[in-house]
Amino acid sequence: MGHDLDEEKDDRGTVCVKYLLFLFNFFFWIGGAAVIAMGLWTLQEKSSYIVFLANSTLSVSAYILLFAGGVVMITGFLGCCSLIREHKTCLTIYLAILISVYTAELGAGVLSYMYYETISEELKENLNETMVHNYGQPGMKDITYAIDHLQQDFKCCGSTSYEDWSYSLYINTAVNSGRRKVPDSCCKTITLSCGERDHPSNIYKVEGGCITILEEFIQEHLLLIGAVSIGIACFQLTGVMLSACFLHILYKEEREAYNAI
Repeated sequence: MGHDLDEEKDDRGTVCVKYLLFLFNFFFWIGGAAVIAMGLWTLQEKSSYIVFLANSTLSVSAYILLFAGGVVMITGFLGCCSLIREHKTCLTIYLAILISVYTAELGAGVLSYMYYETISEELKENLNETMVHNYGQPGMKDITYAIDHLQQDFKCCGSTSYEDWSYSLYINTAVNSGRRKVPDSCCKTITLSCGERDHPSNIYKVEGGCITILEEFIQEHLLLIGAVSIGIACFQLTGVMLSACFLHILYKEEREAYNAI
């Protein structure tokens, strides 16, 4: 009688863990979609600002998230199939992939937080140099577009001040500049050659220039990547423990069945 009661408790425990894992897989899929969305948003929507960074950490973090999210979507399907069949080998593979994805997402999160500390100096070193030496130059169409987009998007002008443009090759090259003092993208309302007049009513004169606003924007984005990555990684730790528990139960049942023969 006692033995039957123990078996009944074990069965209830197995079923409970199994359905918890099914529930986890559902949220696992949602988490994977969120991770992919975060990676795509970084690479597509904000890719024009990545060109101002010498370090590729932001892009690397985004690619890690894309890879991890894609693996999550595939792994979720494998996990559901393995649970239905109670296939120990597939569950072991599922657990191994889960641990790998957990490590990758945790790594992306930590990388984002570490990079957060160095972004200020990197921008100071690179943004002004990019504006001064690359804007409007042959073969620099993408960078020129990125700077124009930056100044219009954030309503700013120059790296630290609109006066930074007085040192640029674009303004100091007679063929390109005409009488411009700043690029037309500095203007509050863009019209042809509007950059010839540097009055505050015409161009953006933001304290700290574009670098302050861009730094704040990228730091906020890095914090968001870090929070999403580490948050989902911590959730996946629950899945790792549930999967390991379910595998332990299955192997225990197999041993007991073998010993009963």
